[in-house]
This record gives sequence, structure tokens and C-alpha cells, in this order.
Amino acid sequence: MTRFLIHLDAAYNLARWLMRNEHDAEDVVQEAYLRAFRHLPGFRGGDGRAWLLAIVRNTCYDRLHQRGVQDHSAFDEGIHSTGQSNTNPEASLLKHEKAELLREALAELPVEYREVLVLRELEELSYTEIAGITKIPLGTVMSRLSRARRRLQQSFLDRTAGRNPDLQPSITLD
Repeated sequence: MTRFLIHLDAAYNLARWLMRNEHDAEDVVQEAYLRAFRHLPGFRGGDGRAWLLAIVRNTCYDRLHQRGVQDHSAFDEGIHSTGQSNTNPEASLLKHEKAELLREALAELPVEYREVLVLRELEELSYTEIAGITKIPLGTVMSRLSRARRRLQQSFLDRTAGRNPDLQPSITLD
């Protein structure tokens, strides 16, 4: 079981984005690890990270389903900062504001788009691993990811419109 502890941060990150609440994410990760421990004899080797993240994902959806929640409260935690400091206060402020707008845009996405983006862009999983975790076909993973990137980009652009011109993005997510 200790080989799965190295994936604790990834499990918590996924749970945080799906549950959209830090405390619920902690509970879900704990429950997911208990489930993983109970089902460890059924683990056939291979990618332990993908297996564990599938359990975390399923635990999140089980919890949301029990509550009758389709998509709930806005994610408002500033939890994905890089922890790097910038000596230029203006650049630091702009970077922070862009990051906040991006977090807001990501939190606004429907959960099926948010989960593939988190798994691909934040957890750096392959399309095949995401398909295995989400139990959806590879083509669906790719199309959801493409749609999610477009929606995220559009939402980000909408949020930056009319704000500081220095915030106008020079990013493309395709």
C-alpha cells in the first residue's frame, strides 16, 4: 500500500477539483484509500496511479450522487499557486490575477470537462490512462479534452475582456 502513498497529492488534487471543496476532498481521498486497501488483492499490477485515481474519481461521483448534486458551489481556493516569488511586484500581481482568472474559468466548466483537463494538464496523464480512469472511449477523451480546452480558453478570454490590457492572454490550449 505504501507504493500508492506517493500518489496522495495527485489523488487530493483530483478530488479537490471534482468536489470543489477542500474538506470534502480530504474525506473523499481518505475513503478512496480505504477502498483501495480493501480492493488491493484485485489490483493486477500495472499503473497504480491510474488505478488509484479511478478509485478517487468513482468515490467523488458516489459522494456527489448521494447528495443529489450535479455540479455545486464555486471553487474559490487559491490552492494551485506555484509557490514561486517574483521580485517585480507588477509582474507578480499580473501573474496572480491571470492564475485566479484561469482557476475561475476551470471551476466554471462542467465536471466531465474539468476532470479530463485536471487529469491531462495538471496530473499529466496520457489519453489512454484517462480513458481507463473515466471508463470512456479514447476518442471521447480526446473530444472532451478538445472541447474543454476551447471552453476554458473562451471563458478565460471573456473574463479578461475589459480588464487590464496586460492580462490579455497569449495562450492557446490546443
